[in-house]
Amino acid sequence: MNKLLATLIAGLFATSVYAQTTTAPATPVTTTTDTTMSSGQSGTAGTTSTGNADADKKIAKANEKEAKEMSKQDEKINKAVDKANEKKAKAHDKAEKKVAKAHEKVAKADPEDKAKAAAKAEEKTAEANYDAQKTMIKADEKAQKKVVDANADKAKAHAKANEKRAEATAEAHKDAAK
Repeated sequence: MNKLLATLIAGLFATSVYAQTTTAPATPVTTTTDTTMSSGQSGTAGTTSTGNADADKKIAKANEKEAKEMSKQDEKINKAVDKANEKKAKAHDKAEKKVAKAHEKVAKADPEDKAKAAAKAEEKTAEANYDAQKTMIKADEKAQKKVVDANADKAKAHAKANEKRAEATAEAHKDAAK
């Protein structure tokens, strides 16, 4: 009886530890949209009229293109994070089902087989938790890769927009100097 009680307590402890580790992602997913916006990298923030209609049109077009690309990349980031969270939830549910099934077998076992069934249940619990954690880590890793790629694309779009704005401004200054 003591072994059974110890096994059940160990199983309860293992599931509570597992439950605590699954509430927060192993690697937090962050985006850099707030930092790019605050430093005036996106949109027309800080852009003044050059006095040249053609140059202003080019600047507006560059700003529009950049905003569109930023939006597209933000959407990719959100999709990747949502997909990772969905995978993690499925893995957690699957592990919980396996643990519940293992404990159910212990409860149904004959009194002389309870210790053996409890040991087997503990093993299955550990295996289910490991599989779930492994799946969650892979999901986070995949999401992080997509976030990094999307942020790189955002940086490229920003650089391209800056180039176009600089070219248009230089053209306006050249025309004004004539």
